[in-house]
Amino acid sequence: MALKQFRPTSPGRRQLVIVDRADLYKGKPVKALTEGLTKSGGRNNMGRVTAFRHAGGHKRTYRIIDFKRRKWDMPASVERLEYDPNRTAFIALIRYKDNELAYIIAPQRLKVGDEVVAGDKVDIKPGNAMPLKSIPVGTIVHNVELKPLKGGQMARAAGSYVQVVGRDAGFAQLRMTSGEVRMVPDGCMATIGAVSNPDNMNENWGKAGRSRWLGLRPSVRGVAMNPVDHPHGGGEGKTSGGRHPVTPWGKKTRGPKTRKTQASDRLIIRRRQAKKG
Repeated sequence: MALKQFRPTSPGRRQLVIVDRADLYKGKPVKALTEGLTKSGGRNNMGRVTAFRHAGGHKRTYRIIDFKRRKWDMPASVERLEYDPNRTAFIALIRYKDNELAYIIAPQRLKVGDEVVAGDKVDIKPGNAMPLKSIPVGTIVHNVELKPLKGGQMARAAGSYVQVVGRDAGFAQLRMTSGEVRMVPDGCMATIGAVSNPDNMNENWGKAGRSRWLGLRPSVRGVAMNPVDHPHGGGEGKTSGGRHPVTPWGKKTRGPKTRKTQASDRLIIRRRQAKKG
């Protein structure tokens, strides 16, 4: 879909660039496929703020998405494409031959009236789903499971995809856009194609209020705080902290690795590429 710009009738509209969603369905979602969504406001079960930049945001209804695609060999037609406030990708409402409705993540080039199907061996076209062992090497896929029957976890955001680059000893080798290559059991499901709404990365929200609608609060610098609130706080006049960058709890933010070793690390063949520049 194309990007939409606005006349500068206000400072917030002068820089505003959003995705034109004129082709999407404008009504409400299917009620049976929705549920309520509660917000934490960045607070834990004790009521204390643990995520400083989370709070507010517009009220949302959660759409129940079928990430598993285990209704095999049952063709479904695409009823409509919809906006989902809970994710950057668009979603598609599909109707199976037995009249059951479901939401799936919409891939690129999927249109109303198209037919999609999940199965052990189906056609290689956007929206169809099958196990990785049946997908030809070189195919672009999304909504990839990491464990069989767990549901898709990889490549679900707008414009994202992974590529099947090999197969060996019961595992499929997948290359992500970061450059990382990892192995995934070949019994896991994946959907053909790249995720819809690739122009999401080119949006410019234009004003701070738009971030607040999404539940994002301002980020306050530690040097602007008092000593009681942050190790960088305090000092006469404007100071730059006087120490190496740390978190509000005194842990170093540059240098030490924070990621714990995962059991799935053994499945990573090549680490993601180092950032250039």
